[in-house]
Amino acid sequence: MSLRGLADKVIVVAGGATGIGAATAARLGVEGARLVIGDVAADGAQRTAARITADGGSACAAAFDLADPASVADLMTTAVARYGGLDALFTVGADMAALRSDTDVVDIDLDVWDRVMTVNLRGYVAAMKYAIPKMLERGGGVIVNMSSAAAFQGEPTRPAYATAKAGIGALTRHVAARWGKEGIRCNAVAPGFTATEAIRAAPQWPDLEAAALKRIRSPRVGDTDDVASLVAFLLSEEGAWINGQVINIDGGTILR
Repeated sequence: MSLRGLADKVIVVAGGATGIGAATAARLGVEGARLVIGDVAADGAQRTAARITADGGSACAAAFDLADPASVADLMTTAVARYGGLDALFTVGADMAALRSDTDVVDIDLDVWDRVMTVNLRGYVAAMKYAIPKMLERGGGVIVNMSSAAAFQGEPTRPAYATAKAGIGALTRHVAARWGKEGIRCNAVAPGFTATEAIRAAPQWPDLEAAALKRIRSPRVGDTDDVASLVAFLLSEEGAWINGQVINIDGGTILR
């Protein structure tokens, strides 16, 4: 059954080359949305857009960098130029390379901390800064931000990542509080362990899966389509009464 209100909506997926972003873009394409797929990996964004159009959907790709506010602004302008406006935004991008050096607050190189904050937090600010005015021109819109279970659970490593993801929750609530009366809904999703294609292809995949299954209250690990379904729901009219929330999707890893 199709989700109400996604057909012909103009949606930017900021970080749609691979993983959850690509899976969500594909789901939105099936629902009839018109998509702008942005990513610093331009070839990957092109492949995502090509798959959507091959399946009968409408999508274009744009190279952009969450660390560069001008590039983020251009991504939103691309949506307006291509489709005439902007109705929704899903920001999922992150600098995953920097996370390999995200150790602990004693050992972390502060340049690594700054890089994670620049991409994984300030980039989300920039995405909303340049998207919201264009949504207001259409009478409102919907935003979904990518958070993480790391924002809640406490870990011995990845302090910069966890802090950025916790900050996304605060930003999400701010936007809902500031622009909710003007027709802007803003929520975040917080996935737990999610088996992307890259993770499943890793040599250590069996060990990763076994470790994840010990932490969750479900008989399987999550996959990208699980998260894509939740994001599509929140972007649709089915989720019209949900605003300012960070929703865990983790098979019961975090219970609250």
